[in-house]
Amino acid sequence: MITTPVTESLLHGHLDVEHTGRGLIPHRLPADARRRIPDEQLAIAESQPSGVRLAFRTRATTLALHAVPTKRAYPGVPDLPDGVYDLRVDGRPAGRATVPGGNLRTVDLATGRTTLTQGPPGTAHFTDLPAGDKSVEIWLPHTETTELIALDSDAPITPVAAATRNRWLHHGSSISHGSNAERPTGTWPALAALAAGLDLTNLGFGGSALLDPFTARVMRDTPADVISVKIGINLVNVDVMRLRAFVPAVHGFLDTIRDGHPTTPLLVVSPLLCPLQEHTPGPLAPDFSSGTLRFRATGEPGGGRLTLSLVREELARIVEARVAEGDPHLHHLDGRRLYGEADCEEFPLPDGLHPSAETHRVIGARFARLAFAGGGPLAV
Repeated sequence: MITTPVTESLLHGHLDVEHTGRGLIPHRLPADARRRIPDEQLAIAESQPSGVRLAFRTRATTLALHAVPTKRAYPGVPDLPDGVYDLRVDGRPAGRATVPGGNLRTVDLATGRTTLTQGPPGTAHFTDLPAGDKSVEIWLPHTETTELIALDSDAPITPVAAATRNRWLHHGSSISHGSNAERPTGTWPALAALAAGLDLTNLGFGGSALLDPFTARVMRDTPADVISVKIGINLVNVDVMRLRAFVPAVHGFLDTIRDGHPTTPLLVVSPLLCPLQEHTPGPLAPDFSSGTLRFRATGEPGGGRLTLSLVREELARIVEARVAEGDPHLHHLDGRRLYGEADCEEFPLPDGLHPSAETHRVIGARFARLAFAGGGPLAV
C-alpha cells in the first residue's frame, strides 16, 4: 500500500485548512472570518465539512482513509450514528464507510456548554473499487469535524485540479448544513448539486445563518458562477433582531455579496414551512417532554418580532425593490415551494424544526428543478 498524506490539493468544497500535528482540518470559513466568530456554535458548525470532499484520480481498487472525527452527544438524546464517508467513482455512488473512535463533543442543549473528550484516530476502508483509471471522490461526514491524516491506496493517486464545473456557492441554516440527512451526499444542497452537475461550496451553518457581515464578505470574495442565500429561520429561532434591524441587514448582506459578484445570478430563498414559527417568534427552547428532542417557540408576537411569515413577506418585497432599482440578476424563491403545507402532512418534521432524510431528497430534487433547470434563475 502507498501512503499519501492528505494535503489541501486533494480537497474540494472547503475555503481553508488548519494544519495540525497529524494532518489538517478542513474549514468552511477562512481564518480571518473565524476570528470574528462570536460563539462556539458557529465555530463548531463551520468546521464540520458539509459538502467537502477529497477528489483524485487513481487506478487503486483499495483505499483506507485515516482520520480523527469529532462526534457529538447530547445528554437526554439517543446516541447519534457515526458519520458517513461517501465514496463516488466516476460520478456514481460506490460505497460508504464510517470511522470508529475519534473525539467526542458533549453538548448540553439547555445551557449550550460543551465538553470535548479526546480519542484515537480511526480508518474508513473502501475495497473492490472498479479496475482501471478513474475519478474518485470521498465526501466527508457533514456533521463531524474531521482531522484528515493520510490516505492508503494500492496504486498512486493524483489530485484533481481546480473545478471545471460551474461553481455554486450557497449559504443557509442547519437545513442547508444537513441536519437529519443520513449521509453527506444526502443533504439537500449536495443532492441538488449532483443532480445539476455543479461544484458545490456549502456555507450552511447549523443555527448560524444570522446575516453575519463576515459571512457576506466571505461570499463576496469566493469565486462562484451562481449564488443562493437561504435567509430567515435562524433569525426567528434565536430572536436575534426585530423588523427594523432585519430589513437593512438583508440589504447590507446582499450589498456586500454584490460588491464581489455584481452580475452573478443570485437567488434569495425564504424559509421553508415550519408550523412551529410561522406566526410565533423565538427564541426556541429544547423540549424533552415527549421522551425525545423536540423544540418549542417561546416568544410573544408583536413589537416587530420576526416570524417566518413576516420574513417571507419582507424578503419578497426587498428582492422586488432591488430588481426594480437595477439588479436583474437577483431572484426570489418562496421556500414553501420546496417544503409547504402538503409536504408537512406527508413528511412531518421529526423534531418540529428539521426535515427528515427523506425530505432532504424531496427538497434537493425540487431545488434542482426550480433553480437549475432550463429557465430557472440559476440555470447556467
